[in-house]
Amino acid sequence: MDFQLTNSMLWLIAAVAFGFIEAITLGIATIWFSIGALIAWLFSLFNTPLWVQVLVFLVSSSVLLYFTRPIAQKFLKIGHTKTNAETIKGKNGIVIKEIDNIQGTGQVKVGGQIWSAKTLDEEKISEGSIIEILDIQGVKLVVRQKNKEEEL
Repeated sequence: MDFQLTNSMLWLIAAVAFGFIEAITLGIATIWFSIGALIAWLFSLFNTPLWVQVLVFLVSSSVLLYFTRPIAQKFLKIGHTKTNAETIKGKNGIVIKEIDNIQGTGQVKVGGQIWSAKTLDEEKISEGSIIEILDIQGVKLVVRQKNKEEEL
């Protein structure tokens, strides 16, 4: 009887420990092991052999990790922090220093910030022109000049 009580306590301790690790890391990785430990704890209450409890823990944790972690990450967006770079794509800006890929020059102002810029081709874009941000490569914005019709 004491042995089963010890197993029960160990599974509860494991569940709390995995839960604590999850709370610290916030990576949705160890929560599944915490749930697996709770399921194994339930089996320990019915005096199942230790090897069955361990098997239940491993199988339930693995199944939960494999099938539900991608879903949880998608909906909770864990590990994905939207950066300034992602928010700037598609926005318009103004050229404050002529963009010339051959000379390696060019600056644009977007949302109050000044960025180095280049074009996809060898097109020069003169100062004062309105541009659209297509991408970011390294520390430079990749831009294209907007036509007068697009600016309106």
